[in-house]
Amino acid sequence: MALDVQHLRKQVELPGGPLTILHDISFRIAPGDTVAIVGASGSGKSTLLSLLAGLDTASGGCVLLAGQDLSTLDEDGRARVRGEAVGFVFQSFQLLPSLTALENVMLPLELRGDADPETPARQILEQVGLGGRLGHYPRQLSGGEQQRVALARAFVTGPRVLFADEPTGNLDQHTGAAIIELLFDLNASRGTTLVLVTHDEGLAARCGHSLRLDAGKLVGA
Repeated sequence: MALDVQHLRKQVELPGGPLTILHDISFRIAPGDTVAIVGASGSGKSTLLSLLAGLDTASGGCVLLAGQDLSTLDEDGRARVRGEAVGFVFQSFQLLPSLTALENVMLPLELRGDADPETPARQILEQVGLGGRLGHYPRQLSGGEQQRVALARAFVTGPRVLFADEPTGNLDQHTGAAIIELLFDLNASRGTTLVLVTHDEGLAARCGHSLRLDAGKLVGA
């Protein structure tokens, strides 16, 4: 399994008492699957994604990501698993403004210690249609171009699982549609497992199946 989630629970302490954000969530995702996490605002979608990726820790239950039980790992251990097996695409692009498009895509390869980060970074930027923008900084790129850089950065490490959180949320409809086509094309060509948080039912329908949250409970899978 790419992801195996068992009885996952997330609770936070508030002045008025504990608040449970996720209740006893269990599901499995096979390698190469495409899965949408859907639900109303505040249903727990982004919290679930953070737990699946090891960006946050659960109050109970466990997440096995690429065979590793995240609940048994400290922050350094979870970061190592993310570096080895995970890619991310965010609504807000999360590019470093002081780095060019090429440098942004090279960065995760450099952090991993690859001997030649530049060649694969150039290749994937060509693949996403930005071969002529390698030296441009994020401020010199449109929103759609910035998200293409973010996609290239996410896929360049060859992740086993790609997490995407509302990847078209900051884009107009036309640009967003083009980004989604690119996301699914890259995912299919590289055999990645895709886990996508979205409020767009049309986008969710393109995935192999959906996980629907309602008030922190899994009501459809």
